[in-house]
Amino acid sequence: MAKIACGKHIIEVLYEDNHIIVVAKPPNAPVQKDDSGDMDMQNAIKAYIKRKYRKTGDVYLGIVHRLDRPVGGVMVFARTSKAAARLSASIVAGEVTKNYYAITQTKLPEVKGQLVNLLVKDEKTGTSRVVGKQTAESKEAILNYELKEVRTGLNLYNITLLTGRHHQIRAQLANAGAPIWGDQRYAFKIYKPGQQIALFAHTLAFVHPVKKELMTFSSEFAETYPWSLFKKEKAL
Repeated sequence: MAKIACGKHIIEVLYEDNHIIVVAKPPNAPVQKDDSGDMDMQNAIKAYIKRKYRKTGDVYLGIVHRLDRPVGGVMVFARTSKAAARLSASIVAGEVTKNYYAITQTKLPEVKGQLVNLLVKDEKTGTSRVVGKQTAESKEAILNYELKEVRTGLNLYNITLLTGRHHQIRAQLANAGAPIWGDQRYAFKIYKPGQQIALFAHTLAFVHPVKKELMTFSSEFAETYPWSLFKKEKAL
C-alpha cells in the first residue's frame, strides 16, 4: 500500500476507498495541527488524497477518533461527512473494537481481568485522574486486560477498550499500580528522559459506514526497545 510523508514520519496506508482511509499512525506524529507547528496527519493525508485523485479545492478528511501524539497504531479517517457521521455514531454506540498493546514494569492484580473507574479530565494539565465517586464531571471508564508475555521484568498486555475516555488506558493502568513504561505523565516516578511510551493501537474493527461490512485492520509495533523484547509475540 501507499506511504505518506508527514514531516519526519511515514504514514502507511492500510486501506482506502471513496468513503474512508485507514492508516498506521507513527508514534509522535500529531493527528491534527497543534502548537508545535509540526506537520500533522490530517493535512498530510489531505495532501496525499488531493495529489492522488487530482482534487481541486479543499479536501474533506474527518477525524472520528484520536490517538495521543506519542502513541502509534491503527486509525480510520472519513473521506465524506456522511461516513464521518456514521463512524462517529458507531463509536458512541460502542460498536467499534479497539485493541492495544501496553508494556508495564509492574503486573496487574490478575492475569486477565477488567478495570472499571470514574475518570475526570483536568483541562489545565491535559491529564485525567481516577476519582472515588460520581460527580458531574466524571465519566465511567472500562477496559479489559490480559497478560500475554513477560520478558526481563517487563509485561506485555493486550488491552480492549469498552469506553473511549481521555487518556483512559494510561490513567487506569497507573491507578491500578501498573503505569505504562515510558509514560512521562502517568509514570513520572519511574520515567527516564528519552523513553517512548510503550502503548500501541494494534487492531481496529468497525462496520464500514457505507458497505456495511465488518472490517478489521492490524498494524505491527516498532522494533525499538522495549517492543523488541516482544517482537515474536506481535501476532498474539
